[in-house]
Amino acid sequence: MPADLTSPESLALLTRIVDALERLAPAGTVHGDFTAADAFVWQAAGRRLAPVPKVNRVEMSLLRGIDRVRDQLAENTQRFARGLPANNALLWGARGMGKSSLVKAVHAEINHAKPGDSLPLKLIEIHREDIETLPDLMGLLRPDPHRFIVFCDDLSFDADDTSYKSLKAVLEGGIEGRPDNVIFYATSNRRHLLPRDMMENERSTAINPGEAIEEKVSLSDRFGLWLGFHKCSQDEYLDMVFAYVDHIGLKADRDAIRAEALEWATTRGARSGRTAWQFIQDLAGRLGKAI
Repeated sequence: MPADLTSPESLALLTRIVDALERLAPAGTVHGDFTAADAFVWQAAGRRLAPVPKVNRVEMSLLRGIDRVRDQLAENTQRFARGLPANNALLWGARGMGKSSLVKAVHAEINHAKPGDSLPLKLIEIHREDIETLPDLMGLLRPDPHRFIVFCDDLSFDADDTSYKSLKAVLEGGIEGRPDNVIFYATSNRRHLLPRDMMENERSTAINPGEAIEEKVSLSDRFGLWLGFHKCSQDEYLDMVFAYVDHIGLKADRDAIRAEALEWATTRGARSGRTAWQFIQDLAGRLGKAI
């Protein structure tokens, strides 16, 4: 005779089975409320988008010494926001020269200037270690009417890292490819997204040196726009410092500020936008000025 599934024992067993299956099942995607904010962080563990009420960003006018790449990225992003063809962008080069700051500033500028009846451009940050879940994120964004910049800061890959294949498939070459309403921006200190010594080692030990690194180097080819950031000159560094001084309204002798700013850069062995901002934070603190 068939078991009585309505008995207390059977119901308790079925409940345990359902609970076990739910624990084994992968976490479902939580569809984000895209009206909650203009920027989000992709939380891969829960397959959800966490809204960012206030983005940590610098005004476009304060980004100095990068005029050419600034204009190129702004124009590319503006075309994308208007529904026109645009390229994925790789911002590569010197540390602290405003790569990630530029992405966030361009996003803010375009939303500030958009027509009132158009949807805002959304910025979504995905962490380097979550690149393998990029197809899941794309699946979530594909049907939405908004347009999205998916942004990965400090993107690079090591010798035994295969997660770059997920990125390659999304950018170009996969069956679905990149959704029309998504563009991918990444920053990196490496032009080809992998260490130079690794490239040279594979080239020197391979039977066919060109093919040895073809697969990984081809990842950077998926970015139609390469924007190089280089170390700034002393004059550009001081221009950054005084742009912050005037913007914040710091009151001090400018010759003294100049001397202190140069000493600050010398002790750190680098001149960059990040170094200028760190000096400004120190100066503002000593002057008792809140930023």
